[in-house]
Amino acid sequence: MTVPAHREKAHVLTLDSIRGIAAVTVVIHHVILMPTFLAAFPNHAWIDCAFFRSGGFLVDLFFVLSGMVMSLSYLQTDFGRFSLRDFMVRRFARVYPLHIVMLLVLLLFRLVRIGLGLAVAGAVVSSPAAFEVNNGYSFFLNIFLLHSLGFVQYLNWNAPSWSISVEFYTYLVFGLLLLAAQRLNSLAWFYFAAATLAIGSWFVLTTVVATPQLDVQFDWGLLRCFTSFFLGVLTVRAVRALPRDISPALQGAVQFAVVAAAVTHVSLTEAYPWISYLAPVTFAVLLGSLLAFPGAALVPAMLTIKPLLWLGQRSYSIYMVHAFVVLLAEYFVKALGARPIAALDSICPGLATTLNVTIVVAAVLVLSNLTYRYVELPGGRVLRRAVGRTPGFSSSQAAPSARPSN
Repeated sequence: MTVPAHREKAHVLTLDSIRGIAAVTVVIHHVILMPTFLAAFPNHAWIDCAFFRSGGFLVDLFFVLSGMVMSLSYLQTDFGRFSLRDFMVRRFARVYPLHIVMLLVLLLFRLVRIGLGLAVAGAVVSSPAAFEVNNGYSFFLNIFLLHSLGFVQYLNWNAPSWSISVEFYTYLVFGLLLLAAQRLNSLAWFYFAAATLAIGSWFVLTTVVATPQLDVQFDWGLLRCFTSFFLGVLTVRAVRALPRDISPALQGAVQFAVVAAAVTHVSLTEAYPWISYLAPVTFAVLLGSLLAFPGAALVPAMLTIKPLLWLGQRSYSIYMVHAFVVLLAEYFVKALGARPIAALDSICPGLATTLNVTIVVAAVLVLSNLTYRYVELPGGRVLRRAVGRTPGFSSSQAAPSARPSN
C-alpha cells in the first residue's frame, strides 16, 4: 500500500500570528523610510520609532520560521517517506502564483506608465530610481526565481521578492540534504549538515562579506537565508530536548521575557548595527519558546486572537503586495503636492505622515486579502494539479518502516 510521504500538520497558531505581525512591521518599515515620503512629509509619523525603522530585519524571522515549519512537516514524523520531487512541487505551488502575478502587475504598471508619458493628475512625476532597473534581463531572472542569486547587483521589480528567490533555492538544498539523510538512514547526519550550513554561512557573512549589518539581499542573500533557515531547523530539534514539567506561569514569564528581548534587539540595531548578525539567534529563541510552551500564560492567548490569526494567514500576500501599494502611494503623494500636507500638519504635526502610513497599511491589507483568496489558494491548487503527479504526496523508494539512527 502506498504511504503518503507528507501529511499536513496542524498549524501552531502563535507562530502564524507572529508571521503576520512581522509582515505588517516590514510594511511599516518600508513606508516610514521611503525616500519619496521622507522628502514630501516634513514631520515623522507618530509610530516612527527605532523598532519600525529596523523592522526590515524581521525578514530573518521569516527565514527562521520557515526552517521550523519545514522541520515540523518533514523531519519529525515523515522521515523515511520523503519525495524530493513532490516536496519541490508543493514549495513551488506555495510561492510562485503570487510571485508571478505581482511580477506581471508591475510589468503592466510600467507599460501603462510609459504609455501615459508619466502624466498623473496633470502633473509629471518622476519614477523612483529603483524603477529603472526593471529591465528585460531582470524580468527573465524573476521568472525563474534567480533574481537574488548574484546575477544582478540591485533589487528589481517586486523588490521584497528577493527573499522568495533565496528561500526557494534554500528549500532545494534542504530537500537534497533530507534525501541524502534518508538514503543514509541517519537524521544525525542531516542535523550535522544543517548545523554546518548555518554556522558556515554565518561565518562567511561576518568575516568575508563583513558588511556593517546583516542587510545583504541580492548578492549574499542566499547565505543569509541559509543561516536563519537551518537555525530554525535546529531550533525544532532543540525544543524536543526541553523539559515539559514547567508551570504555565513560568513558561509565560519566559515567553514574555523573550518577546521583550526580541523587540529590544531589533530596536537596538539602529544604534548598534553589528548586533543584527545575532538577530537570527534571538528570533530562534523567540519562536522556539512559542513552539515549546503553547499552553503558557499570557503570550499564547494574546497571539491567538482572531485579527492576528487573520494577519498570519495572509502574511505572504501582505509581504508580496506591499511594494506595489507603496509605489502607487509614492505617485499619489507627488501628485498631491505640499499644500494639503501642510494643512494636515498645521492641525497636528505628523498627522499627514501618520495618515499616509495608515492608508498604505490599510490598502495593503485589503489587497492582500484579495490575493490570498483569489491568487494564493487557487493558484497553489492549480499548480499542484498541473505540475505534480497527484495533489497529494507519493511515497519515495525508502521503506516507510525504516527508522533513523540517532
